[in-house]
Amino acid sequence: MRIEYDIKLGFKDVMFRPKRSTLKSRSEVSLERQFKFLHSPETWTGIPIIAANMDTVGTFEMAKALSEKKLFTAIHKHYNLNDWRNFASTLTNETSDFIAVSTGIGESDSEKLSKIIQQNPNIKFICIDVANGYSEHFANFVKQTRELYPEKVIIAGNVVTGEMVEELLLCGADIIKVGIGPGSVCTTRVKTGVGYPQLSAIIECADAAHGLGGQIISDGGCTTPGDIAKAFGAGADFVMLGGMLAGHDESGGKIIEKNGKTYKQFYGMSSSTAMEKHVGGVAEYRASEGKTVEVLYKGAVEHTLQDILGGIRSTCTYVGASRLKELTKRTTFIRVNEQENKIYSK
Repeated sequence: MRIEYDIKLGFKDVMFRPKRSTLKSRSEVSLERQFKFLHSPETWTGIPIIAANMDTVGTFEMAKALSEKKLFTAIHKHYNLNDWRNFASTLTNETSDFIAVSTGIGESDSEKLSKIIQQNPNIKFICIDVANGYSEHFANFVKQTRELYPEKVIIAGNVVTGEMVEELLLCGADIIKVGIGPGSVCTTRVKTGVGYPQLSAIIECADAAHGLGGQIISDGGCTTPGDIAKAFGAGADFVMLGGMLAGHDESGGKIIEKNGKTYKQFYGMSSSTAMEKHVGGVAEYRASEGKTVEVLYKGAVEHTLQDILGGIRSTCTYVGASRLKELTKRTTFIRVNEQENKIYSK
């Protein structure tokens, strides 16, 4: 047993220090980025915000809405082949640049992935998604997937430490998904005691990835546009959102009417709700590691996107970054004990 005494930080522990700027308006800020990848020959240009591959967020409807704004969606892995076939009939080449097909690491997952790719050869991104990316089996699956799909951009995760980021990049992944336990409907940290504060995870994992020419996704923990900006400032190349994109017309989840208000159901993919829906219940050898909540209905996602993108543009103007790519170079974080005045909070 050993203890690391360095303090690890989450989004609530810091704020940006403002800097002098020559920018006259938020409208001068460009949030688009262009990426080349470590293994795949593809390039990608867009706004690097990703709808999480949860069935109450990463839907086909969300993908259509986000792709119009050049944002990305990791499609959840529970659509069947017929669902994909129907979606493919509406899929444009442009939309296919902004979606990833998600897969687990079982033999049946691999077979299903192969059939989806055969049906939709224009899809460029594969997201290999497990809660715990530290197993040898996971690393081997990443290797096998790279061998099978040498042209595709492979996303793999989740991990929170630099050495595992490096391992997965060397196994064939292009982008590593970073985050264990920070999500709003994730209970891994309280069920298992395992986790890593998200801001520090981003800083350490981005350093490891960028040293090898890879990228990272910050997955989980963002509750405000300011948190997303902090993730980018800390070095994240992409930021994945779950709860912030839940509750919209384009989100999945049952509609619930209660006390004259409309809600939509939102749950973690390791929750008992998700496992009962997709695999018939929680297996006897494991525990549920997710919550099920009701999110107030928010209408069309475009209104939320405007709020998010406007907030990040504003961050950039405060620190003098004319492009999102410059934000991390212009970032100085200050440690804080307090984020906001909550006297009028509901």
